[in-house]
Amino acid sequence: MPTLHVSLLRPVVALALWTFVMWTWMYATRIPAIFAARMRLDPDAPRGEQMAQLPPRVRWKADNYNHLMEQPTVFYPVGIVLALVSTAPGTDAALAWAYVAARVAHSVFQATVNVIQVRFVLFVSSSLILMALTVRAALALV
Repeated sequence: MPTLHVSLLRPVVALALWTFVMWTWMYATRIPAIFAARMRLDPDAPRGEQMAQLPPRVRWKADNYNHLMEQPTVFYPVGIVLALVSTAPGTDAALAWAYVAARVAHSVFQATVNVIQVRFVLFVSSSLILMALTVRAALALV
């Protein structure tokens, strides 16, 4: 039976919790903006068309929430696999926390300032960390 490295599950849960922070921030800005714009929500409107009428600073939160439904979905199973098979849990936990920190920084930056060049650097950084975690998980299984 493999040893469970709980230290590797903490960043997994932390990123899941952060996703709900972004969800809350998204709706805390989106709902007042919808009321302020007196939008009539139309279920037949093409996806995204109505929300495109909202100010960019409101849309940025939703864009980031959607981004948290993309690449981090790879992080969750990799983190769980590493929690089960890691041969260097301290290193893997440090990398997992670095990934979470990079994603949180990306979220905060996108939701507030949204300079694409900086977001890109944050995204590439987090991607490289996730790639390292994935390779480490693959090697631990070999």
